[in-house]
Amino acid sequence: MSVAEQGAKERLSLLIEEQRFAAIGEQNGVIKRIKGVISNSKPNPERLFVAEGLWAFKKLIEFGTELVYLAVCPDFIYTNEAVSAVEELSSRVADRFTVSAKTFEKLSERDKPDGLLALARLPQPDINDFRPPKNAIILVLDAVEIPGNVGTMLRMADGAAVDAMFMVNRKVRLAHPKLVKGSMGAVLSIPVFEFESVSACRKWLYDHGFTVYLADTRATHSYFEEPFGNNVALIMGSERYGISREWYDERAVMISIPMHGSCDSLNVGVAATVLCYEASIKRDGGKRG
Repeated sequence: MSVAEQGAKERLSLLIEEQRFAAIGEQNGVIKRIKGVISNSKPNPERLFVAEGLWAFKKLIEFGTELVYLAVCPDFIYTNEAVSAVEELSSRVADRFTVSAKTFEKLSERDKPDGLLALARLPQPDINDFRPPKNAIILVLDAVEIPGNVGTMLRMADGAAVDAMFMVNRKVRLAHPKLVKGSMGAVLSIPVFEFESVSACRKWLYDHGFTVYLADTRATHSYFEEPFGNNVALIMGSERYGISREWYDERAVMISIPMHGSCDSLNVGVAATVLCYEASIKRDGGKRG
């Protein structure tokens, strides 16, 4: 062990003692609760998710995410950077624990775990507090079913400077482990709002001056022909059934992505990426002024 690693170990030991981390085993209720969230096998009304590793801890710190539990395995922690992350987060949560290497390995999804794990709660913003900026872009997911697709679109939305994601006819948990992992932290940065029905979502959009665009392979108007601008809502339908019929009214604009090969459509995540970046580029070059 290097001098630096030894110093990190000593810092961590002092921190654990000062912050009174409790040592727990595999049969403890805390561990069982964490396992339940990881397996996604039980109801999760609290929108809990598990964040593992230094990168994830940095995201928790960056976005001020609410924590429920903080669990560390001293055997796997060797860097001052990791100890600093533990120190930062331990000041924000009452329930702090240490676990053995054997127990941590049963929780970890990594071949080489770094000893950092937290049970956290996804943000739940209130639509009544949401004030879309000028020329906003909102991505609306209508009954999208695959968690990985939703996570990918959240990650893309962050990159394309999309202002919010709306979900209607929701088929997947926002806290699904595959969704959280696929989002690469964007589930914490992009405001996500859920609507009970298409009519409620559509009303909100029209009341706030949005043009509703329907991604539909039957449209004769191509996406690159649309100037976009102003407030834009891009509706993406489910992988199997497409967009719900309720969206199709006289005010909605149908747009298509031309398909030049033998396939008749793109994956919903890929299609959303094409449309969001087009709208973002035409709005302001992808950058906010």
